[in-house]
Amino acid sequence: MSSEEESKYQTPPTCDLLSRLLKNRRPTGAVNEVWPNLFIGNAVTAQDKILLANLQITHVVNAADGPRHIDTGPCFYKGTNILYHGIEAPDCKDFDLSPFFTETADFIHKALSQKGKVLVHCARGISRSAALVLAFLMIKERLTLVQAVEVVCRSRNILPNIGFLKQLCHLDSTLASQRGMT
Repeated sequence: MSSEEESKYQTPPTCDLLSRLLKNRRPTGAVNEVWPNLFIGNAVTAQDKILLANLQITHVVNAADGPRHIDTGPCFYKGTNILYHGIEAPDCKDFDLSPFFTETADFIHKALSQKGKVLVHCARGISRSAALVLAFLMIKERLTLVQAVEVVCRSRNILPNIGFLKQLCHLDSTLASQRGMT
């Protein structure tokens, strides 16, 4: 973005984001690389240790951690070199995922800076995991929400629920203000 574009940037409304997310939808596999060495996948992918080894995954973020969701946890990966970060988040528009944006972005950033490969997953790899990856791209890679959505959607169909989209819009506005873009 040019400095003039940055100074005029405004976070788009959620309806505009939804139209971007819904256009050009094509089939998505169980796992897709959406940023160098950063993958979004589903629960089946996260539970397939052979696939994770073939992908050379070194770090896993489970956005659906816990006994009522996808209860892998660090013990599931015992005997592998995979480092685990879990977030017990329901895919519910009323759940506040935003307190986990920075800690997850830090975990992903540290892994990637150490030449690791990260899988971020939830049940289907569409909502919770996508929201966390978008937050990472915004916080650590300094992308706007629109840019982050465009990058991820080149490789994977995503559709964070409306509550998560609103939280990402708030993050986008906050980051834009901190960066002097508004």
